[in-house]
Amino acid sequence: MPSTKEIFAHIDEALKADPSRVEGFDCVYQFTLTGDDPGTYQVILKSGQVSAVEGEQETPQCTIGMDSADYKEMIAGNLNGTQAFMSGKLRVTGDIGLAMRLESVLSAYSG
Repeated sequence: MPSTKEIFAHIDEALKADPSRVEGFDCVYQFTLTGDDPGTYQVILKSGQVSAVEGEQETPQCTIGMDSADYKEMIAGNLNGTQAFMSGKLRVTGDIGLAMRLESVLSAYSG
């Protein structure tokens, strides 16, 4: 399984290759991951700027906190984001509406 850093690098490449899938988004998602492969990453979806970066570059509107192993399972399609949230594996601060749209964004760019 790829590392967290590799997953976000792949998302960054995919976003830049086809930004059309996130047209209409104007937000910053921050991922605060703990566990065996921790890190802080941001997915920046703004007009003219789409990227996935390591660290905190922008002020996030939605922050997702979870264990890195659970994040990898979610990206692989083995863990549903809603179920992860309901079971306490995924924590959201900020705009919950953006969090609900996140799964469709990530599924468009994973794989």
